[in-house]
Amino acid sequence: MVPKKTIPRLVLVAALLAVLAGCGDDGRSAPESRDAASAPAASASPDPGPPVTGDRIIEAMLGDATNLIPPLSSDSASHEVADLIYVAPLRYDKDITLECWAAESYEVLEDGKLLRFRLKPGIRWFDGVELTAEDVEFTYRLMIDPKTPTAYAEDFKAVSSFTVTGKYTFEVRYDEPFARALVTWAHSILPKHALKDQDLMNTKYSREPLGAGPYKLAVWEPGRRIVLDVNRDYFEGRAFLDQVVYRIIPDLSTMFLELKAKNLDMMGLTPQQYLRQTTGPSWDRDYRKYQYLSFGYTFLGYNLRNPLFADVRVRRALAHAIDKREIVKGVLLGLGVPTVGPYKPGTWIYNESITDYAFDPEKAKALFAEAGWTPGAKGVLTKDGKPFAFTILTNQGNDQRIKTATIIQQRLKDVGIEVAIRTVEWAAFIKEFVDTGNFEAIIMGWSIPQDPDGFDVWHSSRAVPGGLNFVGFRNAAADALLEKGRHTLDQAERKKIYDAFQEILHQEQPYCFLYAPYALPILSARFQGIEPAPAGIAYNFTEWWVPKNLQTFSLTGK
Repeated sequence: MVPKKTIPRLVLVAALLAVLAGCGDDGRSAPESRDAASAPAASASPDPGPPVTGDRIIEAMLGDATNLIPPLSSDSASHEVADLIYVAPLRYDKDITLECWAAESYEVLEDGKLLRFRLKPGIRWFDGVELTAEDVEFTYRLMIDPKTPTAYAEDFKAVSSFTVTGKYTFEVRYDEPFARALVTWAHSILPKHALKDQDLMNTKYSREPLGAGPYKLAVWEPGRRIVLDVNRDYFEGRAFLDQVVYRIIPDLSTMFLELKAKNLDMMGLTPQQYLRQTTGPSWDRDYRKYQYLSFGYTFLGYNLRNPLFADVRVRRALAHAIDKREIVKGVLLGLGVPTVGPYKPGTWIYNESITDYAFDPEKAKALFAEAGWTPGAKGVLTKDGKPFAFTILTNQGNDQRIKTATIIQQRLKDVGIEVAIRTVEWAAFIKEFVDTGNFEAIIMGWSIPQDPDGFDVWHSSRAVPGGLNFVGFRNAAADALLEKGRHTLDQAERKKIYDAFQEILHQEQPYCFLYAPYALPILSARFQGIEPAPAGIAYNFTEWWVPKNLQTFSLTGK
């Protein structure tokens, strides 16, 4: 998974990885298949004719990318950009089903213990060198190398052998069936000829990426903008749009002002912006809006290494003290649903039998007392002479999370807990606090992968500096279920395993799972080719286009 700030568009990293999210969903995450994405009828355009090339799209991100070598970053801004630069053997289609991409074909043999792939010939890296099976092998060996600082090695470590069988062919063996076997090969391929002798932590390619995808990096002005130009030699045919521009705007209100001024073409709206600030004839004429439950959730996570949160009774008491429905109503204006675990409500893997902790301040007080916390001066809970006080950390520019923290602050004050709120710029938030475990409690979000394997986020082995289990959750029973789940192929059996896993999380409360928000993307109406599907609206981004009479930019002559 990857920290969620914006959601990748082509490979649907949200369906592959845990991605830490920094802001409201911009519409690239996949909506549930039964939940139709919708746009107002008034925004529909007459037949604009056949697609043409040209123009650019300008988007915004709350925070800058950190590293454009995908395995080395866990923030969604980096993956958002990298997913237009690199290719993978497989990818998800509009129905969130794996399909060939760089691969020409693949076979699943021996009950899933053997995979055979054939790559498409003629795929070229940006420097003209051909992409071959040796690049895939190089990527695999890089991922399993203990010196590679990646949070995503576990899928590759499940491989027992990797063999290049020809210039474009390779096979992968497993000792036992592995549920994420095919998903593993939807990760980006890296260029062997460029990276084989590089120190990955000090290579120019982290900021000058060499890929084979539909776009290539043109400009990166740190903290200001990232510009991608179309790759005219892309093996699937050049994308219609000439350029993609990401503007770094660390505040959603400022972002919206830029949208109104026509300085942005696309962003994810807040509920208030969606419901109250983007209505009327001009908005209906100039923009299209979409709404669907996103593959993502927001949570309050506790640093379990901190003695304050070591007692499970305290964590359950906190759950009883927080009113999730109040947060959904007050922060999301009803455009979201409370949740109890790390999966999307309404999907096959979500455990519908779990009854959430009721909002019950008196029950919370009783549990605190049972854990030794009793009212002291001014009603603040104390234990061994120390007050129950902590700081909730979240990222700057995300009003929803700040408002959520404020509501939680008040509710916890009502039961005798002093809570401070601190916001930090996104890149520093990840590098200096999340990755190092330097926090007491944290509000942030995860994208929700299509496959339910949560090994990288929840297994005890991932509770290490830089690991995705940054809260330090360790539970032997949960570990056993996670290990079993990733080696079970039958969906009914996997359902039983992950239902039991969710029960453990519910009982242990390493996070207080808060809500799954609706994705609320808005897009300039001049863009054509948008076809909402279970994969969201950006799965076919290379097919988006703008009629010639509406274009304002061209790369001609560059």
